[in-house]
Amino acid sequence: MLLLLLALQATPVQQDSIPDTDSLPRITLAEALRRSTRLDPDYVQALGQIDNAEWGRRAAMLAFFVPTISVGLDETKYSQEFFNPANPANPTSTLVVGRASANYEIFSLRKFADVSRSKADLASAEAGELEQRFRAALETESSYYDVLVNQELTRVTQERVARARQGLDVARARVTSGAAVQTDSLQLVLELIRAQVEGLRQRNALRTAQLELGRRVGASAPVDAVPADTAPSPALPISLAEAVRIGLDQGPQYRTARANESSADAAVRAERGDYLPVLSIGGVHQRYDTQLFPGASNITSVTFSLSFPLWDNGQREIELSRARVNRDVSRAIREDLERAVRRDVSSAYDTYQTATAAVELARVAVTVAQQSYRMQELRYRSGASTILDLLDAQVSLAEAEAGLVQARYQTRLALAQLEAILGRRLFSNKDAP
Repeated sequence: MLLLLLALQATPVQQDSIPDTDSLPRITLAEALRRSTRLDPDYVQALGQIDNAEWGRRAAMLAFFVPTISVGLDETKYSQEFFNPANPANPTSTLVVGRASANYEIFSLRKFADVSRSKADLASAEAGELEQRFRAALETESSYYDVLVNQELTRVTQERVARARQGLDVARARVTSGAAVQTDSLQLVLELIRAQVEGLRQRNALRTAQLELGRRVGASAPVDAVPADTAPSPALPISLAEAVRIGLDQGPQYRTARANESSADAAVRAERGDYLPVLSIGGVHQRYDTQLFPGASNITSVTFSLSFPLWDNGQREIELSRARVNRDVSRAIREDLERAVRRDVSSAYDTYQTATAAVELARVAVTVAQQSYRMQELRYRSGASTILDLLDAQVSLAEAEAGLVQARYQTRLALAQLEAILGRRLFSNKDAP
């Protein structure tokens, strides 16, 4: 039975269809961020919202200077002749009418409210674009770091397999010499099989992460990430109090809430404007003839009008009530976010600080696990410890190395989350921690 197990472990594990990582195209984090942002559907929509809001602002401003203008040309054929406006003495069955009209509101409170609302909508769209840009960047960084994490975990698994093979060679030598029982080899064969299975899982996880990164950057195939440096994470360049202030002043989420409240307040003023009279001037120029491009007769009119709506079956009151409710909701959202800004920023700030400290502790844990493994290996070689002690040391070392990998990239991800809340980069070089 022992010989069968040894033969099985000596047989190479069948490789799957995953290509070698070295053959894949590699991309830096800065390039991934540049390529992925404009591919994100939500970010593209946010850009479109800015364009829509900008046109709304232009239309609101032009309403003060440019009247509404329309032109038209009609040709009508009748079943019998009738009075001809172009030539009253000669009845006709064909009439061509050309018209041009213009209308300008001299005084309307709604126009002033529309300007305020359009500016607030533009500010909201710009803040939404910034928020979506950092959100897309956060998702891209998460995908990028996922590739790097799985790269290093694959390396950790390979080292675990190598240690298991090395331990198995030692155990086989001791069993052959009679210094150990056959179960020592069986225990190490089991550890080797577990390490090989974990290696296959890790390779599949790396493949999935590379495909996700390729999707983010617009590639139809898996894309690999350039390995990042392992230097200690730097201290944040701002204090917690300053981060809270920046988040409240520049944070995209809070800027959007303030702009939405301003827009809702302007909408209320616009609805109230419908209770006031509207003074406007309009002009119409009409031409009549029996053929296209009429010119036989023309009439021009100028109209000054003053409208004062009194009652429209409550529709005006309903719209005003809806605008007030929207304003109150927007105000409540803005106030709630302002109260929560310290919690959100503090949580992200402390997460980065905690993750940075966790990296240092994980480094110490790896050093301790390495020394413990070396000691247990020497003790097992000399017969001073059991195979279970060696296996525990091997597993502890693998877990400590995996914990260091996870902690190191948790720090980078925590920094990206803090930057997304603040709406600004805290380090000029994004490839750095």
